[in-house]
Amino acid sequence: MTVETRIDRRFAALKRDGRAALVTFVTAGDPDYETCARLLAGLPAAGADVIELGMPFSDPMADGPTIQASSQRALAAGQTMRKTLALVAGFRKQDRDTPIVLMGYYNPIYVYPAEAFLDDAKAAGVDGLIVVDVPPEADDELCLPAAGRGLSFIRLATPTTDSRRLPAVLANSSGFVYYVSITGITGTATPDVEAVHAQVDRIRRATTLPVAVGFGVRTPEQAEAIARGADGVVVGSALVEAIRRTLGPDGSATGQTVPAVLELVKSLGSGLRTAPGRPNMAG
Repeated sequence: MTVETRIDRRFAALKRDGRAALVTFVTAGDPDYETCARLLAGLPAAGADVIELGMPFSDPMADGPTIQASSQRALAAGQTMRKTLALVAGFRKQDRDTPIVLMGYYNPIYVYPAEAFLDDAKAAGVDGLIVVDVPPEADDELCLPAAGRGLSFIRLATPTTDSRRLPAVLANSSGFVYYVSITGITGTATPDVEAVHAQVDRIRRATTLPVAVGFGVRTPEQAEAIARGADGVVVGSALVEAIRRTLGPDGSATGQTVPAVLELVKSLGSGLRTAPGRPNMAG
């Protein structure tokens, strides 16, 4: 029996409202634990519908310089996987509804180790995982054990995911599908909106899961345009860059760090609320 999750409820509610989700990404512990905790606490009121929380890693191979630097800042400030789960647990004391998805790489999970990580993640209030370097062929390693604990395992589809590969990507996916709008690393190009919409339509014909689009979305105008043909819009590098720009000369947070990020989230979310996209075809 499939149990409805926070992610399922959130996307269903947004579908009834006729708008796409704003999915926001920040790196856990960037630029420090306390600042990140304040940022997480403020994201839902600013307009974040789903929160992706990056798991800092020393070699984030799919990420561009902006998010790589955020991982380095977090690690330098002492962030660990246990502290990342503690951030989620602290968030859950005040917010029982906003979905949180941990995003990153398998190595920090493997050394935790994996089974204990899944148990602790569930206990902390994590809703799903995006682990970019665990392919469908290794579903027994993490995906299926996660699903057995009620954690959604969210897969990435890309412009190069053809019709032969797509069924494997979708087979054990849950929560939503994350469509990577460009080839390459994060934060380094701008998506072609028409091409993105065509790819989202192709994925929708193969699954009832919502499709959220990320990589390269930086402005409210881009978010609004993408939202017209998707169930969600993911913004990451722009938020992480907003953190970086507000840091002091020594790299520490300033009084502008949290407000700057939350204001950007508000501006991104306002376009999705005032100009909803076309009817959601998922489901």
